[in-house]
Amino acid sequence: MASIFGFRSRDPARDRQADIARLDRLAKLFEQISAEIEAERTGLESRYRKTATNAAFLVEATENGSASQKRSSEVSALTESILNCERRIAALSRQNGMMKELRHSLDMVFDENGSSDSAAAVDFGRPAGTRRA
Repeated sequence: MASIFGFRSRDPARDRQADIARLDRLAKLFEQISAEIEAERTGLESRYRKTATNAAFLVEATENGSASQKRSSEVSALTESILNCERRIAALSRQNGMMKELRHSLDMVFDENGSSDSAAAVDFGRPAGTRRA
């Protein structure tokens, strides 16, 4: 049986460093995912505008009789593409909102952990991108 006097705890400063490193990795991951979401949304919005413009010109040409009836099926395909883009942009906006909430939650965890530590441990840096509210 091990003696109770043989138990040693780790230095709180070392625990703080481990926490900061872990939270920093999470912060960087959230930032990377947010950047991926934003890049996808930006590209999709660009394609959306082009598709909407093409659809508008095609509808106008069809109504004026300067486009064949065959092209009317293209209008349906463009309309479906526009609707898909709108759904995806909405989904990406929700995902980006969730990333912001998670990021805020991470800041809250860091602040809670930071406020309970001793003054000597507060000298360590904050995780990348974290901020005080």
